[in-house]
Amino acid sequence: MNYRTLGRTGLRCSEIGLGTWAFASQVYGAVTEADAIDAIRAALEVGITFFDTAPLYGTPQRDGVAEEILGKGLGKDREAVIISTKFGRNSSEGNTPNFHAQRARESVEASLRRLHTDRIDVLFFHSPFSAKEIHDDVWEALDKLKSEGKIRFVGHSISLFQNTQSMARHWAAERKIDVMQVVYSLLNREATALIHDLGAEKIGIVARESLANGFLSGTITRDTQFPPDHLNSRYARAEIAERVEQVQRLSFLVRGEIKSVPQAAMRWVLDNPGVSLVLSGAKNQQEILECAAAAAAKPYSTAELQKAEAIHQRDFQAA
Repeated sequence: MNYRTLGRTGLRCSEIGLGTWAFASQVYGAVTEADAIDAIRAALEVGITFFDTAPLYGTPQRDGVAEEILGKGLGKDREAVIISTKFGRNSSEGNTPNFHAQRARESVEASLRRLHTDRIDVLFFHSPFSAKEIHDDVWEALDKLKSEGKIRFVGHSISLFQNTQSMARHWAAERKIDVMQVVYSLLNREATALIHDLGAEKIGIVARESLANGFLSGTITRDTQFPPDHLNSRYARAEIAERVEQVQRLSFLVRGEIKSVPQAAMRWVLDNPGVSLVLSGAKNQQEILECAAAAAAKPYSTAELQKAEAIHQRDFQAA
């Protein structure tokens, strides 16, 4: 595993991180707690030090299921890793936005209990859809939580990119945030300019959905049928076919020591110098080990990157 500095936080993090949405949401299929913990332990064994989770990764009955699993899986190894979680959205409240002081405090305290830790390394705003959702009192609350040592750094996890990228730029310029989490993949490159600009300002950049919700997993074909509760069941057959065809055009990136589409997808993201790390949403140890191998692979040549750029036709919708 290779390591990079997470922007101006100064934290050293593994180039590949483990995201835990799949552990609780079941949107990519069922994941047992045993498989989730095996994935966490496998990640630790190959040198992964960044783990991302959220209270929203739960059920309508229970917030933070993924946080609980992560806390259990890390155990005594918590001291050797970086944990990021989020606030502002809860599974038990139907994903309603709550970005205010009281919710920030309640959310952090609950996350600390579920994670069995005394501090959160990076606390992300969880996908605010507009500046109108942000209450002014939240910033004082976050500063207070910092002074208490319960959170170390604040970040912004971006959704609805075109609506909220200006908010990320504003917050970064005012030094309200030190880290940004953003969708970035071979199938969705809309954040390229933002990564460049904020990376130059020493904002730590965490790339997510870099396997394009499974379309860059190497397992989806034109004929794949998704069960009704799967995230990708929302797409029409024509949309699925278009995504699969685009992945096929990018298959030249699987070469040499890069032996699979997921490894190619991860390596391509890491070849952007503005990126601090890329999250893998692995559901089991096999998937995280496959993605982790991309960190050791030789970067793509300028010619290969230019060819991948020329092939890109449009940005497909993110989750």
